[in-house]
Amino acid sequence: MEVDMSDILQVEGLEPLPPQHASLAFGVAETTPGTIYALSVSGGVRFRPKEDRFVLFGRNRPEVHVCVGEDDRRVSRSQGRVARRGDHWWLHNVGHLPLQLPGSRMLFPEDEPFPLGTGYTPVFISGTSRRRHLMELYVTGDDGRLPSPAPEASTLKDKPWKLSDVERLALVALAQRYLLHEAYPQPLAWRQAADRLGELQPDAGWTHKKVERVVAAVRRRLSKGGVPGLTRDEVGEPVGNMLNHNLIVELLHSRTLVPPDLRFLGDD
Repeated sequence: MEVDMSDILQVEGLEPLPPQHASLAFGVAETTPGTIYALSVSGGVRFRPKEDRFVLFGRNRPEVHVCVGEDDRRVSRSQGRVARRGDHWWLHNVGHLPLQLPGSRMLFPEDEPFPLGTGYTPVFISGTSRRRHLMELYVTGDDGRLPSPAPEASTLKDKPWKLSDVERLALVALAQRYLLHEAYPQPLAWRQAADRLGELQPDAGWTHKKVERVVAAVRRRLSKGGVPGLTRDEVGEPVGNMLNHNLIVELLHSRTLVPPDLRFLGDD
């Protein structure tokens, strides 16, 4: 008997999210505790908690709730499933490729389902030609929303820093291991970052010296803005990658850089 996918996908309480919805890394609006948000560049859904409810994602738009990697045939038609069981949402890999979770954890099709904690969980799927497709998940906590900052915390450092398009591109290349939530990330070497940027913009004249100049200018600007650990005098010798590491950590903590920014490198 053929299954009518339209009946499966049209579930009571499933609310759509538009493609232009802000990254879930910024938190979510106040809602019922245990609500699941799922978002890709194609849009997403919000679903309140109830036993046996589930969200399907993959590249076959007519047969999933959230479409991810629609034009990449390495992504399975039905790649993953997030199901409510007990007090948790559980991530199942029902596709061919492994799912990359924070901390360099890989979830394979043969693995047991992975329980999602409250808050933000980025899930990456590696596709063709070094593409990485991002599926953002967010489970609301007991208060139903991201904790509000204290009034005294509303300083410049707690807000995203302004970056030019060139600066953002260079920094995303430099910080891609952090944005991928690898377990022990390090900034890319100048030459590695330049090679990646050169592939994206062959006529832009990217060299390791140009990447270094762009990033150094951002470090100086943020240092003058009060961010510590961005100068040699503060860090001391040997410097190594510490200046760039401290810069990337600040950009992540201030949400100046978030995982969806990997799209600037051709990932989605």
